[in-house]
Amino acid sequence: MMRRPLLTLIHAGILVGLAAWPVAGSRADENAPVDPPAAAAGELPLEELRTFADVFGRIKEDYVEAAPDRALIENAIRGMLSGLDPHSAYLNADDYRDLQIGTSGEFGGLGIEVGLEDGFVKVISPIDDTPAQRAGIQAGDLIMRIDEKAVKGLSLSEAVKLMRGKAGTKVRLTVLRGEKQQPFEVTLERAMIQVESVKSRTLEPGYGYVRISNFQAPTTDALAKAIAALKQANDGTLRGMVLDLRNNPGGVLNGAVGVSDAFLTEGLIVYTQGREVESRVQFDAGPDDLLNGAPLVVLVNGGSASASEIVAGALQDHKRALVMGTQTFGKGSVQTIVPLTETTALKLTTARYYTPSGRSIQAQGITPDIVLARGEFKPLTQQDLGAVKEADLARHLEQGKAPATPQDQQKDVKALITEDFQLSEALTVLKGLTILHRPR
Repeated sequence: MMRRPLLTLIHAGILVGLAAWPVAGSRADENAPVDPPAAAAGELPLEELRTFADVFGRIKEDYVEAAPDRALIENAIRGMLSGLDPHSAYLNADDYRDLQIGTSGEFGGLGIEVGLEDGFVKVISPIDDTPAQRAGIQAGDLIMRIDEKAVKGLSLSEAVKLMRGKAGTKVRLTVLRGEKQQPFEVTLERAMIQVESVKSRTLEPGYGYVRISNFQAPTTDALAKAIAALKQANDGTLRGMVLDLRNNPGGVLNGAVGVSDAFLTEGLIVYTQGREVESRVQFDAGPDDLLNGAPLVVLVNGGSASASEIVAGALQDHKRALVMGTQTFGKGSVQTIVPLTETTALKLTTARYYTPSGRSIQAQGITPDIVLARGEFKPLTQQDLGAVKEADLARHLEQGKAPATPQDQQKDVKALITEDFQLSEALTVLKGLTILHRPR
């Protein structure tokens, strides 16, 4: 007998470090699509089970080497699950332990969320302030080799185990970026990853910025503290805020629901639709809005998945925020963790989740209200240079140092905005929304 499910999860892939699959849940809707009914309850495929037993016996008797019963059974279970969808899996003792540790926000490895595509490991998103992010690994990169081992033909768990290792050790990845580019190598040093899911700063006086890199159990509380600190730094109020969910691969559902609820005052946040009654859950917003109705812009991209799509979809459906960026990943299914023994478990896709308006995100993603590709800077030509000025001359005399002004305090922030085209555009739109929102 299987025990009751331990967790319901939503996530885009596997964290390279210890594996982690974040949480999810929602309600049923009579209009949402329902899977076709399965075979009648209690009906067993006896002929197929006989075939399974025959194959098991044949392997035990005739295979060239002795095959342990436990390994054969585990492989059979993995085979059943691998034919369902990319997110259902059997968790052995190591995988199960990794999942439990990974959702705590601290794990060892490279700091990338990965999945399988055409036999290669695909980067769903790098995690902020990790070896992968610092080495320039990007969402969409394909990992072709890990050290000297070709990835083609490996399972996702096998590839992940090759990338994991003791902090301080190094691993060499062969990466393909874009169809027309040549593969390149990058060497990363493994580290213990401590993920700080919420970061914040002031963009300009009155305008805040909050970055959520993934959704953990404490994310909602961390968000509330970040907004409180921003308000305190801006004379007690915010005129508007940018919520950055780019390259956020997902996380625990309670974190996504809590973040959505922080900006909504009523209505449905998310619901799930599955075959079992227990898979049908809904979450509704409470009456408080941490921004008191101030304009909100949400940034997303192709690395925004699962829980981050729930937040973007909920805020978009309620017209509480303007979503900007590029199409999101499209991970709209819910996985339930079912313990099998004290050390093993089953991760099974049990439902699809839907935004408040009934949109299924699965394989579709969230379409931004304003599509905004990542900006690229082209080299200047001579025509771009215009007239030569004193500052353009080699070895020109530097300007004398003047006393610091309040504007100097924003210098570093403005430099960051200049380097981040999407964020700069989001701030511009946010200012426009603030003007429209101003009481007349």
